[in-house]
Amino acid sequence: MRPIHAFLAGTGRDGAERRLAEVLAFDDARIEGVHDFIQWCFPLAEASRAVPGAPVLGTDEAEAIRADPTAREGLRAALARMRRFYAETDGWLRGHDHNHLRITRILTAMRDLLGQDEAASFHAFVTARNAGAGGPINRDSLRYWQAALDGA
Repeated sequence: MRPIHAFLAGTGRDGAERRLAEVLAFDDARIEGVHDFIQWCFPLAEASRAVPGAPVLGTDEAEAIRADPTAREGLRAALARMRRFYAETDGWLRGHDHNHLRITRILTAMRDLLGQDEAASFHAFVTARNAGAGGPINRDSLRYWQAALDGA
């Protein structure tokens, strides 16, 4: 099993030697302050510009994750944790914030690994939170979220 697949399946460790269960147990302050877990929880086929050396998801590993119910459940658990973070905190509801990049990553990973419906549900959630806060998030971030959802 490759590293990202093993991490999402709960048997491997991320680059900081944490298991998925440990990351899922982070409190909100740790979710906000730690920047090297998101690439493992929501892997992409492109290198992270924010965290050099973060894993890059290859085609074979992506297929293996899509085929593995345990890895998909790990991905859903990571999504549930991030959704809870975005529901319970408001610091990201401002013009510019690093969480906007995280949301783009989450949407892309969800679309690619779990499907359009799960990505669309998360997109609806974050855009509703933005609207409920008076729409503080910049238009560029909103466009990136839509493009991630659309696969553009």
